[in-house]
Amino acid sequence: MEPVRASVYKRMIAEHKQIAEKFRSEGRGKAKAILGEKERDLKQITSEAYRKAQELKGKADAEAVRIYADAYEIDPEFYSFIKTLDIYRSALEKDTTLVLSTNSEFLKYLKGYSAKQRKVR
Repeated sequence: MEPVRASVYKRMIAEHKQIAEKFRSEGRGKAKAILGEKERDLKQITSEAYRKAQELKGKADAEAVRIYADAYEIDPEFYSFIKTLDIYRSALEKDTTLVLSTNSEFLKYLKGYSAKQRKVR
């Protein structure tokens, strides 16, 4: 009787292990499906956010261009000043050395700058 009982227990244990493995396998499959759905949703949300950000940036750039255009129409000297500042920014990087005449048109907005700075302080 004991060998029969042991055989029945072994078979029951094997069946339970098989059922448990089936549930684990189904769980892994569902987990992969959920992760795939999450990744798809994440990509969709990210791309939508990027699209909106680019749209807002485009609108802001257009508004900035409009404001600059209005200002340049009102005061051509302001336009010249802004463009010169842009050139200063691009040409005068860190550790840049320039040799220019004091009468250089390039320096027209910087003339007297250091004297004005001393007066402000």
